[in-house]
Amino acid sequence: MRSHRRMRWIVWGGGGCAVVLILWLLTAPSILKSAPASPRTEVISNIKEIGLALQDFDAEYNQFPDASTAAAVKAASHTPLTLGGGSSNQIFRQLLANGLKSELPFYAKIAGSKRPDNRFDDDAHALAKGECGFAYIAGLSSSNDPSTPVLVTPLIPGTTTFDPKPFGGQAIILRLDNSANGYPIDPSGHVTVNGMDLFDSRQPFWHGKAPDLRLPE
Repeated sequence: MRSHRRMRWIVWGGGGCAVVLILWLLTAPSILKSAPASPRTEVISNIKEIGLALQDFDAEYNQFPDASTAAAVKAASHTPLTLGGGSSNQIFRQLLANGLKSELPFYAKIAGSKRPDNRFDDDAHALAKGECGFAYIAGLSSSNDPSTPVLVTPLIPGTTTFDPKPFGGQAIILRLDNSANGYPIDPSGHVTVNGMDLFDSRQPFWHGKAPDLRLPE
């Protein structure tokens, strides 16, 4: 009799564990989905989404956006936005005019940033100051060396020195092949690639010419 009661407890206990396991499997996806992404995970996802928008733009205009494409985009899109080339914010408005449906990919959790309000129907709101966290290398197209950097973050506002704090001591760099990776920031705030500073004109992907770096506002 005692062994019979023990067997019933074991069966019930096993069934209870199975029920708990089933409930966990049913609820785990929603729990995981609701968990906020880390700043590094979010910034890599965002920078790659901008990369896809740049590729779409290139397919339309045979180059990535810069000051020279602003007039053509204005004429084709009839956008009410003022399109310029002085900052990455101004240049990226061309991506919005070309059909990108959201400002949110331009967010990076860095010093001086704020999450975009996703309003971009006028100059006062379209990628307003602080709503873009990426510096941009202008003058490129998809025909350039696929290893060429095109977007970088996090630069200390108004400088070409990287801030090690936002992403665990790493700079996030998007290349033309749409690969996004983290690179260590040294104590002086620089990133070394091929034994040289990332922005050194001797880098093979710059072909002897300093990159045309446009900073965020």
